[in-house]
Amino acid sequence: MAANLKEKVSAIFGSSVVEDEKLLEECVSICQIYNLDPQDLLWKWEALNFRTSNTLSEISPFTMDSIGALKETLRRNLAKEAAKKPQRINPMGQKAAINLTRTRAPVQAAKIKNMDMSSARSVQVKPEESVAGPSKVSFKGPKMDASSRKDRAYRYMYEKISERSEALDDRIDEFGELIREYYSIPELGDPSSSTDETTVVGRITHDSDTITSGAKLTDATITLESSRMYGSGSRIALRFDSALKIRGGPQGAEGLGFFPGAIAALKGKNGGGGWFLVTEILVIPPLKSSPSPSLGLSKAHTESGGFSMCIVSGPYTPDADLSYKPWRMLLNRIKTAKPAVILLIGPFVDVTHPKIKNGDIESTPTQLFRSQIIDPLRAVLDSCPGTIAAVVPSVRDIISRQAVYPQAELEPDLAGTDSRIRMLPNPARFSLNDITFAINTVDVLFHLRKDEYVKRGVEINPIPPFSPDDVGTDSMANLCRHLLQQRSFYPIFPVPLDVTHEVNLDLSHSLPGLRLGAGSESSGDDYAPDVLVLPSRFKHFSKVGSIRVHATTAINPSFLTKGTYVMLNAIGKEMVDGTKDRIQAQIMKLEI
Repeated sequence: MAANLKEKVSAIFGSSVVEDEKLLEECVSICQIYNLDPQDLLWKWEALNFRTSNTLSEISPFTMDSIGALKETLRRNLAKEAAKKPQRINPMGQKAAINLTRTRAPVQAAKIKNMDMSSARSVQVKPEESVAGPSKVSFKGPKMDASSRKDRAYRYMYEKISERSEALDDRIDEFGELIREYYSIPELGDPSSSTDETTVVGRITHDSDTITSGAKLTDATITLESSRMYGSGSRIALRFDSALKIRGGPQGAEGLGFFPGAIAALKGKNGGGGWFLVTEILVIPPLKSSPSPSLGLSKAHTESGGFSMCIVSGPYTPDADLSYKPWRMLLNRIKTAKPAVILLIGPFVDVTHPKIKNGDIESTPTQLFRSQIIDPLRAVLDSCPGTIAAVVPSVRDIISRQAVYPQAELEPDLAGTDSRIRMLPNPARFSLNDITFAINTVDVLFHLRKDEYVKRGVEINPIPPFSPDDVGTDSMANLCRHLLQQRSFYPIFPVPLDVTHEVNLDLSHSLPGLRLGAGSESSGDDYAPDVLVLPSRFKHFSKVGSIRVHATTAINPSFLTKGTYVMLNAIGKEMVDGTKDRIQAQIMKLEI
């Protein structure tokens, strides 16, 4: 074991330690005494330097002279942890042993700090066995078995044209069946050949002959592309009747937005000359609201009660430096608020940060992530027993192995073996108690707004508002509604030309990976999330931090570097009548 430790220490610390045999032995000894992995020893050394210098460039050399400060810090931390653990008397009148399974670091009583090395090692605990305490919420997220993780971490350089074509066709066909059943339509028609009035389903596209960089859809450039099943994959120009009707839209909107990639259901007939005359737009039916907690849920699950949640989105440090000052300020707030859940949304180590782009850093991105994000987060979790954290990456995270979207979760070893920190994919769906969440780190609202083309018409059978806030004229709510109706975290295709650098879309994995609705095991239906989190460069949503879109609360926390984050309070479904007053979200501000 000592030989293996020596090899690991040599590999991690490099020549400065390898060339000093006494220093190498001392490092091995520290690892054995404090049950540390050599990588953990290096992180603790860096953390000690950060606390004293607060910069990456002033880390002192690792020598026999400087290692004494590290040993003293480890010893003090050990004694402090031991002092916090009161000794208990068991029924037989003997002192109970200290519970070592509740801490991350090796914990020993103050009385045993002078024991010999072998005795000390006998009472140490493995890091993976430690948790801060029972969680305040019941977390249910994506499957984390080897097969599921492999599917999300797909090989993205091997996408075939045939796979892309099939994914696009399958999406049209899926919506075609949904529209046919919802509106009780016997049969869907072909827009390129139907001379009689019929209903067609296809994808909105831009006329390829006139498209230029930044060009938006207009009456003259909008076209409809069919699937091979519904129209042999043909593309046809659209013309709208002057008395256009819009069926099933939100009340008060008096119009409907289109964008490239949107699936549309249109009623009309082929007018000859290669165009389809649209007399009526059939709005895609909204996702169903989350089912009642009494449906398929145990009594213990429904009685789990409410919880508080802190939602924050990166970047976590300004462009001027890598000090992560906003993040440190937020951590102080979290220590006071003690929320049950901390939702952290990337980017954490932003590939577009000037210092990252220029290589003006002294440590690797992984080391920066661990020292500036994970280690401080662990310290906060230690001070907030029962709190858990969920981490969702961004395509801009240089620490991620995938630069494509949809994106797999960050590697688990970035957070060590801390079970309180959950790594989630991007986008992510999960539930806390009986509240469902959907998170997307791509700025889809901004992308939609750039390409949205609104067509006005007469409302027929509009959907009444869910609440006074859910008005058809609210532009942000309408953008969020696009996602819910299109059942996709990113329904745009292709990605707008001037923002292609922001998202590298893998189309063949988009149908399962970007599906917004959560299926019910009992019915097979898709349900809308209770909370939809969409970080955007747009101003944080007003109306106390949330906009209700039918039964979904949509939230834009903005970016931490702008000094904003969200505190959310959720009440268990069994405590209220319906969902209207179940969720409260408030935009909080930091004075940066």
